[in-house]
Amino acid sequence: MSLAMLTAACDTGTGAAKPPKTTTLGVVEEFAAPAPAGSRTSMIVTDDKGSAYLSWTEQRADSSFAIRLAKWNGATWDSTRTIAADRPFFVNWADFPAITKLGNGDLAAHWLEREGASTYAYGIRTVRSRDDGRTWSAPVTPHTDGLAAEHGFVSLWADGGRNLGLVWLDGRKSAMKDSTREMTVRTAVVREDGTISKEAVLDARTCDCCQTATAKGTLGRVIVYRDRSDKDIRDIAIVRELVGGWSPPVLVHADDWYYPGCPVNGPQVAASGKTVVVAWYTAAHDTARVLVATSTDGGATFGAPVRIDEGDPIGRVSIVLDSRAEPIVAWLEQRTTDEAEVLVRRVTGTTVSETRSLARTSGARQSGFPRLAVLRDTLLATWTTTKPAPQVHVARLPLSSSAR
Repeated sequence: MSLAMLTAACDTGTGAAKPPKTTTLGVVEEFAAPAPAGSRTSMIVTDDKGSAYLSWTEQRADSSFAIRLAKWNGATWDSTRTIAADRPFFVNWADFPAITKLGNGDLAAHWLEREGASTYAYGIRTVRSRDDGRTWSAPVTPHTDGLAAEHGFVSLWADGGRNLGLVWLDGRKSAMKDSTREMTVRTAVVREDGTISKEAVLDARTCDCCQTATAKGTLGRVIVYRDRSDKDIRDIAIVRELVGGWSPPVLVHADDWYYPGCPVNGPQVAASGKTVVVAWYTAAHDTARVLVATSTDGGATFGAPVRIDEGDPIGRVSIVLDSRAEPIVAWLEQRTTDEAEVLVRRVTGTTVSETRSLARTSGARQSGFPRLAVLRDTLLATWTTTKPAPQVHVARLPLSSSAR
């Protein structure tokens, strides 16, 4: 490791020493994933009944794509189910489908479809299933502008018992005459009958292609994303859902990252009770870092961030909270010119656990974004390797006794 990397690894980004170690995670146990070779962009979600759902984008023998789903029942994966196929999908390494469980037990999903000749003219489609993913409703488009522009980087949530909430990056300004061509963050709710409500603009100028994220604690829902100032400072912002509507955006932390382009590296957030924890990547002041910041007042204010990477991060973070509301974070760390490692560690206050390596992969775009979920006393993880072809993987790690 170079002197510069050693120096970076000992700095939290706030001038403090690298945090000390805390209780480590259990041993990584990879188990067979239901997705065949050629699959990518996996996501995993869990429910309070002890089930886990894995979704992925699958490339078929004729080079077309399908959005697929399988359910883990605690012992095995059940039969694979198709969410959507034979449609004009927009398939992208960073802007990919997702699933969520609604309050009434329905599943909901989204994907992206091309809507024009332009490379980045695509729209969002949402569907729901009342029979655990075996059949799906007709797709609904949640944005009502009708313009051939970018609509993507979606995060989903259960809005009440039967409705689907979502937030996305919206590029409609790029299709308007005399527009400032700025990306915006917008939100809406798709009701059970397919009608749209609660449309709102959360931020009128944001980074162009970094993922959004959302979570809900006892003080309400929060949404995080990468902002973009008029001077191209691209730090992480948060909005909170209040009684009267959405709050104005504020920064989670002033990294002061000037970047005249999009890093395609969005934040992630998790919440429990009044605790909200955000993880993100920044390369402010020419130092790449993965940072974690915690709020104890529902996201209104945050403490100083803790640096958790090992000195040369690529980013692409995921975060969950264990039963003690302690964050567990996954990210990609560069190891050689051609190789990266998927790492995971717990953060307890200002201390961090030893890292656990999930796998070696590539830092290339096809390796995508690792994703985490908690199933009772177990951490579930999914990620993608790239050689000889893209392949989805799944593993579990027992959470230590301190997290039960």
